[in-house]
This record gives sequence, C-alpha cells and structure tokens, in this order.
Amino acid sequence: MTNEDRQIREKFKQKTWNEIKTNDSWAIFKIMAEFVEGFERLSKIGPCVTIFGSARTKEDHEYYKLAENIAYSLTTHGYGIVTGGGPGIMEAGNRGAQRGKGTSVGLNIELPFEQHDNPYIDSDKSLDFDYFFVRKVMFIKYSQGFVVMPGGFGTMDELFEAITLIQTKKIGKFPIVLVGTKYWSGLMDWIKNTLVMEGTISLDDLNLISIVDTEDEVLEVINTFYKKYSLSPNF
Repeated sequence: MTNEDRQIREKFKQKTWNEIKTNDSWAIFKIMAEFVEGFERLSKIGPCVTIFGSARTKEDHEYYKLAENIAYSLTTHGYGIVTGGGPGIMEAGNRGAQRGKGTSVGLNIELPFEQHDNPYIDSDKSLDFDYFFVRKVMFIKYSQGFVVMPGGFGTMDELFEAITLIQTKKIGKFPIVLVGTKYWSGLMDWIKNTLVMEGTISLDDLNLISIVDTEDEVLEVINTFYKKYSLSPNF
C-alpha cells in the first residue's frame, strides 16, 4: 500500500458516522477501508481459534474461568486466540491466550454499550470495526475453529452464520464447538425436534456441531478434526 493509499484510507476513517450514513458512496470507501486493514493485519496471525461468548459474563463466573482455561490450553498446543475484543468471555479468551504466551487477537466493534477493548490483546493485534458484517468476515476467514461459549444474540448470530456458510458450502468445513451442555441443550433439542422434524434442515446438518463441557474436550474435537481430514490448522 502506498502512502497516498494510506492517506485516502485515513481520510475516510476520520469521517464521522453521520457524514458517512447520509452518503452511500462514502460508506463504500469506509467499508473498503475496514476490509483492507483487516486483511492486512490478520493475514500474518497464523493458525487461530475464535472464542465467542457473552460480554456480560463476570470474572468470577464459571464460564469466564472455563473460557480462560480453554484459551490457555489451545495456545499451549500451537493455536492463537481470536475474540471480539471486549469484556466478559472475550476478555477471558484473550487472558488465557496471554497466559499461554500465544497470539491474542481482538476484533472490537463500536457499540453504544458493553463493548470496550480488554487489556489482554496483543498491542499489534487489536482492530476496531464499525460494521458487524466486515468483522464477521474476519472471524470466518482467519479462524481454524469456533469455540462458542454461552452468550446472547450476538453469539447466536456468529454461530448460525458459520453453520449456514458451511451448510451451503460457501466455505470449507471447520470445527464448531458449543461449550456447556446445560446451556445449549434446549437449543439443540429444538433444532432436533422442530427443524429436523419439519424437514427444514437435514439430520446430517447436526454433524456440523459438537457439544462439550471441558477444555480437554474442546482441544480433542479440534485436533481430531484436522487429523481426520489430514489437514494442518494453517492457511
């Protein structure tokens, strides 16, 4: 990228949201700037697993501690960790990655509440996004697996987008691991008893998801996937 390109990108990034949203042509350049920065920064991070989950989970909660331990375990086996960069489960993931001396990436999003950068992200691997859809492309493109902790609508959004892209063969299959049988069992029962029974998905689609309860099980699912398909968790 030339200095002129960087100056143009900075010019678009410095425009206020009110200026951009009233002019669709300006928005295109803002979107493009986020894609370019994301691709440039993340293309060098190496094999990573993304950990999703609620921003509202407190430090003393069992899910926070479990997410931190999962991240730590993954980093000690050569994976970096990507999160949404905020508090709660995201913070736990980055914290575990830092404890394991692994790559710790945070893809933050500007929101009116809840979201702020956590202190456990590598200084050169913290990115901020205005657009959810750009951010989700980065999660998909630069992750070798998704670990989905208990979370809310945002977590569900990221989970079902990944499942949909794999189901429709828009991307290659990669491991998607739900952590917390108690938390996810109601959703999975509904999927089996309603979606499968109504014929809106096939029974085979359930094979896209694994449900576990411990950090060892998470690691086993991800490692087994890459051994089974004779793939390396890299690009």
